[in-house]
Amino acid sequence: MLPIDQLRSLEARYDAVTRLLGDPDVVTQPERLRQVSQEQAELEPLVAAWRAYRAVVAEIDDTAALADGGGDADLVALAEAELEGLSARRTALEQRIEELLVPADPRDARNVIVEIRAGTGGDEAGLFAGDLLRMYARYAEAHGFKVDLLSQNQTGIGGYKEVIFEVRGRGAYSRLKWESGVHRVQRVPETESQGRIHTSTATVAVLPEMDEIEIAIPDADVRVDVFRSSGPGGQSVNTTDSAVRLTHLPTGIVINCQDEKSQLQNRRKAFQVLRARLHQIEEDRRLAELGAERRSQVGTGERSEKIRTYNFPQSRVTDHRIGLTSYRLDDILGGGLDEFIDALSAADRATRLAAARDGHA
Repeated sequence: MLPIDQLRSLEARYDAVTRLLGDPDVVTQPERLRQVSQEQAELEPLVAAWRAYRAVVAEIDDTAALADGGGDADLVALAEAELEGLSARRTALEQRIEELLVPADPRDARNVIVEIRAGTGGDEAGLFAGDLLRMYARYAEAHGFKVDLLSQNQTGIGGYKEVIFEVRGRGAYSRLKWESGVHRVQRVPETESQGRIHTSTATVAVLPEMDEIEIAIPDADVRVDVFRSSGPGGQSVNTTDSAVRLTHLPTGIVINCQDEKSQLQNRRKAFQVLRARLHQIEEDRRLAELGAERRSQVGTGERSEKIRTYNFPQSRVTDHRIGLTSYRLDDILGGGLDEFIDALSAADRATRLAAARDGHA
């Protein structure tokens, strides 16, 4: 059953916002105009569906009156046939309205910071971390996102102990947020002379980028150290103290950034990562307070949660959260993640829609 009062209220708000777009005081303030335009755009699909629903209900009432009028038999048959189509249309609009009423994650449009760390498996885990980095970079490129490397700690054989990068583009978080967790690989390492399959892991954390206003960090809470950048094996990257290490004293979080030649740029990137991590700590605390029964069935995104296995001998990739298996391993590692991301998004929408329906009942 649709929440009629809520829909009427949202329609009234949409009309009010639309009127504001013609207000000279709003038009002359760019930031205010942007906010009002964005609110109108967000409300428009729901209001359009609600108005279409009301029109269909009115048409059903009129057509039902013809069908029950006992008049010309051909006219009654025509009205009854039309009622079937109108009823199907009403059901479809009800479903569309229910979906639109499910609140979107306000962070979905944000850029993201992705952290990949080698887990169990030694050098093989580091190589797998490199595979994941390339997978996400290719996915981002295919979707028009930009990738900016923030920090890396290479193993010296083409792998990574840790790599942190930013993905920029509207909707980046909405697509990549499902990737947080433990990724597992099963394959025969190049150094394995007996042909035995090894299992290694890498952890992925996807953090929405936060700005300085949203996450204020007092100067007294951070110790800033600068040092000379170095590459794999200690080789020199540059000859100035451009690398930056941030230590967040209240939490003990340490951030190193050294990939830019400018100390100012490394400092800016380090604070980007720190703000994202602090936001995630607060989000984890909030989820813990909600309780396990209210968390999404798709998964919490915790780093300890094994979410996906990449099996090379069988060319198989399995997402354990939704039980989806694909035999396109090469394509997936080449950035073809949409099959999994779309399925995870659909599962999450279904969960939230069920919760919304329970709330309207």
